[in-house]
Amino acid sequence: MKKLFLFSVFIVVCCLVHAQQQNYVYCQLVGTGKLFSSKVTVQADFGQQTTFWKGVDYIKDENGKKINFNSMVDAMNFMGTQGWEFVQAYVVTVNSQNVYHWLLKKEINQEETEELQEGFKEQ
Repeated sequence: MKKLFLFSVFIVVCCLVHAQQQNYVYCQLVGTGKLFSSKVTVQADFGQQTTFWKGVDYIKDENGKKINFNSMVDAMNFMGTQGWEFVQAYVVTVNSQNVYHWLLKKEINQEETEELQEGFKEQ
């Protein structure tokens, strides 16, 4: 019985250690429908500082051109190719227009985590 108990404790500790080693960054996709179009304009909020003049960044291709997506699923498929995972979604209606909010996460390694922590210290 002692061996079974010790083995169970060992398994739980191993699982907890593994869970603590996973570090994530989060992103929120905010999609709004385009007037007279079935496409959506998608902004990516990585928690970056925004101003009244700058606003939130749009998702851009490798040439810096804003990408227009057919739907929020199209945007999620694009983000999935970049390593992002879906977490949660919700819709807010503003002036009879739906605004889609999708929360995503991406696992990062220890080096990337340390870079993020250094960035927080500098602010």
